[in-house]
Amino acid sequence: MPLKSFILFSFLLLPLSSHGEDTFPFPSAVATNELAPQVHTLDGVVEAVKKATISAQVSGRVIEVNFDIDDYVEKGSVIIRIRDKEYKARLASAKAALKEATANHKDAKLEFKRVKGLFKDKIVSASNFDKAKAALKATEARVAASEARITEANEQLSNTIIKAPYDGIVTARHIEPGETMKIGQAIMTGFSMSQLRVSTDVPQTYINAIRQHKKALISYLENKGQSLSATKLTIFPFANPKSHTFRVRAALPNNTKNLFPGMLVKVAFEIDNKARLMIPTSAIAHRSEVSAVYVIGANQALHLRQVRTGKQFGNKTEVLAGLDENEVVATDPIRAGVYLKQQLESK
Repeated sequence: MPLKSFILFSFLLLPLSSHGEDTFPFPSAVATNELAPQVHTLDGVVEAVKKATISAQVSGRVIEVNFDIDDYVEKGSVIIRIRDKEYKARLASAKAALKEATANHKDAKLEFKRVKGLFKDKIVSASNFDKAKAALKATEARVAASEARITEANEQLSNTIIKAPYDGIVTARHIEPGETMKIGQAIMTGFSMSQLRVSTDVPQTYINAIRQHKKALISYLENKGQSLSATKLTIFPFANPKSHTFRVRAALPNNTKNLFPGMLVKVAFEIDNKARLMIPTSAIAHRSEVSAVYVIGANQALHLRQVRTGKQFGNKTEVLAGLDENEVVATDPIRAGVYLKQQLESK
């Protein structure tokens, strides 16, 4: 339709039924102000919150490796065993030393008690009393040192059995049975699937709005088009000097399904949330570059009116100009147009 004819047509008013818009042969809706968030969507990469490489705390020959790449490991499961005879012998030696130190301490305690009594009776000199006291303190120190060696030996012995710190999946195995490990040598690398997050780089233009609203939705194909709400946003306090972007991490709900580290997802950050005049998108008729709606006036007059539209939010569209709150529009413009044409032809 030419623009001139369209504008002329938009001013045609036709009185209709006096029984209200529910008698019209087409559906209608009321223009209402609704809170509608505006979002900015970016690409993000899934990461594991818990990712670690387990290293050896003791040296020794590996006698057992229980998991390999892509294996699921439960928390507390034994990953690797190291030959422990040497460490058991160290523990036995430390326990024997403790027994000896305890016996010596007992003797020194009795001797100190005897010398103390003699010193009170002025039978022995002060120097003898001081020697007995020093000997007692020395045996106490040897007992403490022996107990510390037992603790150390127990710790070393327990480190010959390496267990999983959390539930996860093995991504790399760095050692084989029969190899001799050194302290600090990498053993296995893995990550937990129970806690995931999404990392993305946000242009500095949007970072202040994101800091203010702190809301994001994550969507991916495997979730059949549905979005997940981020449980928390972590915004880095500095920008990348080369890209001028801020790194933002969006935490996902625990035990999120069908997501794996390294996958690409969409992250929609909320950058605005205000009341907007909304109508169903289906109510908008398009004529070349012009958008219009069929409005049902207070006097039950139907007419076509040009409007300026904004962003679309789901199945509704924002109206920036040409329509007021509580005005009624036809949600099927084709049927409304046919009905109006019939009424005009019948006059």
